[in-house]
Amino acid sequence: MKKLGFIGGGNMAEALARGLLEGKIFKPSEVIVSDVDAGRRRRINRMLKVAVTDDNLQVIRESRAILLAVKPQQIDEVLSGLASAKTINLHEKLFVSIAAGITIARLMRALGKKARIIRVMPNAPAMVGRGMAALVRSKGASKTDETFALKIFRAVGDAVALTNEALLDPVTALSGSGPAYVYLFVKALADAAANEGIPRDLALRMALKTVEGAEYNMRMSKLAPAELISIVASRGGTTEAALKRFAAAGFSDIVAAAVHAAADRSRELGREF
Repeated sequence: MKKLGFIGGGNMAEALARGLLEGKIFKPSEVIVSDVDAGRRRRINRMLKVAVTDDNLQVIRESRAILLAVKPQQIDEVLSGLASAKTINLHEKLFVSIAAGITIARLMRALGKKARIIRVMPNAPAMVGRGMAALVRSKGASKTDETFALKIFRAVGDAVALTNEALLDPVTALSGSGPAYVYLFVKALADAAANEGIPRDLALRMALKTVEGAEYNMRMSKLAPAELISIVASRGGTTEAALKRFAAAGFSDIVAAAVHAAADRSRELGREF
C-alpha cells in the first residue's frame, strides 16, 4: 500500500512529490502518480523514480491518501470516476484537494458525507521549495489527517491549518495571488531605477537583492513593520521623501483594494464551480 497517491501529475504535484522525496518524508516506492499525459508520466517516472499510471482507480486502490491535483474544470469528471468505484471504500481514504475554488461540500457530494477531506490553498513558490499553504479539514477528517497534510506542504515551504473554510478566499488573495504582487513591485522598482540611469539588468538584480534582504531582516527581527520602516526612514532623508510620495498616491489603499478584489473573485469562482 502506497502512503500517497497523486491524481494529476502537473507542476505542483511534481514539486510536492520532489519535496517529499528529497526531504526523505516518503520513499519513491511509497508514492504513485496518475496523469492522462504520457509525457508527464514519463517525466515524473524518470525524474522521481515513482510509480506512474493513467488509471486513477489504481491510485485509489493502492494509496492510503490521495492528493487531488487537477484543474477545477476537470474535478467533476475525476470525482465521478472515483465515486463509481463500488469495490473501494472511499471513507477509508484521506483526500487532499488543491483544486482551486472547489469547496469541501462540493467534494463531499461525490465522496460521501463522512469523507475524510483536506482542502488546501498552496501557492506557486512551492515549486521552488518556498511555498505558503493554508488548509482546512472536513468534519470527517481527523487531527492526524490534518497533521499528515501539513507535513506534505511543509516539505515545500510552510503551511498552516485553519478552522474556517471561508478564510481560504482571503488566503487566495494574499499568498495565492501574492507572488504576482511582489513581481509587479520588483518590476516597478527596476523600471524606475532604469529611468534614473541604472542599466536595466543591474537595476533588476539590485531590486531583487533589496527585496530578499528586506524580507530576511523582517522575518528575523522582533520589531514591528512600522518600527523597521522608521529605522530606514531618517527624518528629512531620501527614504522619507519616497514614503511621502507613496502615501500621497494612496499606496496602502491600493494594496487593500487589490487584495479585496482578489478575495471577491475567489468567492465568485467558488460559486461558479
